[in-house]
Amino acid sequence: MNVLVLGAGQLARMMALASKPLNVAIRAYDVGSKTVVDPLAPQLTFGDLDQGIEFADVITAEFEHIDHQTLAVCEASGKLRPSSQAIKTGGDRRLEKALLDKAGVANAPYKVIEHKEDLLLAIEELNVPLVLKSALEGYDGKGQWRIKADSNVDLIWDDIASFLEQAKGRVPQGIIAEQMIPFDREVSMVGVRDIHGNTFAYPLTENHHSNGVLSVSLATGEHQGLQQQAANAFAKVADALDYVGVLAIEFFQVGDKLLVNEIAPRVHNSGHWTQQGADTCQFANHIRAVCGLPVGSTDLVRPTAMINILGVDSVPVEVLSVTGTQLHWYGKTKRPGRKMGHINVCGADKAELLARLTKITEILPEDDFQGVKQYVNDIS
Repeated sequence: MNVLVLGAGQLARMMALASKPLNVAIRAYDVGSKTVVDPLAPQLTFGDLDQGIEFADVITAEFEHIDHQTLAVCEASGKLRPSSQAIKTGGDRRLEKALLDKAGVANAPYKVIEHKEDLLLAIEELNVPLVLKSALEGYDGKGQWRIKADSNVDLIWDDIASFLEQAKGRVPQGIIAEQMIPFDREVSMVGVRDIHGNTFAYPLTENHHSNGVLSVSLATGEHQGLQQQAANAFAKVADALDYVGVLAIEFFQVGDKLLVNEIAPRVHNSGHWTQQGADTCQFANHIRAVCGLPVGSTDLVRPTAMINILGVDSVPVEVLSVTGTQLHWYGKTKRPGRKMGHINVCGADKAELLARLTKITEILPEDDFQGVKQYVNDIS
């Protein structure tokens, strides 16, 4: 079977690696160059989108910010999984919020902002503090503003207005104002829905961010009450989208309740731990689902953590001396803040995992892995 992935980054690369044992051939459509490439050897090209569609039995996506015309062409082929609407929903917070409301899934109170008057009304109705997020193309903390009690609303609006004026694209940019939630921690659930509508959830994962970017994900299989709550929300969202494939949902935990922060209609950074910690990783399960193959087990095999490698193209080789450690590089040219690879660390139980994580953080340069050592110390 042949699969075309829309997007040619590290997620397409890891899908390709996971597809080899399934005898599934993967090509990727580079949306920048508009060329179909081999995701494991991008210098190998295979023509344009039309040729990629002709090659494919199935078309899927590695990210949600895809031109709508490209999605329309792929949808018209009858090969796209998940649907273009599901992908669009993950890329537009306005659609995402409407979906969550329709599915009856709890999320932060919000208002859609188009004019300054809308912002003033949101401040009045939702109260400060507020977080303002761009509806389109917001990720890793980009396209966000915060309003506190002492904020200069006029200056913030001027910046937002400038941002909106400069926005380019066929779909108009917009802003979502959300009530800022004093959450206990951020967790995420990666799950998969097959072509028959069955849903399967990986263990809930605790996420730690540094400078607005995910730095560590931790999967230990604890908190079964929250696990069921998250799995129920996952099923509601996936069913509402008539989804096929892997889908990620990020939550805020507030006491014993979960509120959806955002959804991602694709394999996800917080699910990279599944490569070593689950019987079937998220990348293999996404390919299985979109190809109509049986989905593999999503059970936790052993407690596992993932550490992102950001902006550097090397780490001390001593990390590989720590038992249960695997290093994954993406083959990218480095630049500040860029996701270059990740480190997966496993243990037979949580205590062993934390002991190994402590060893890893003693080896990794703190300047390159800001906040990671402190986080590990805090949870140990």
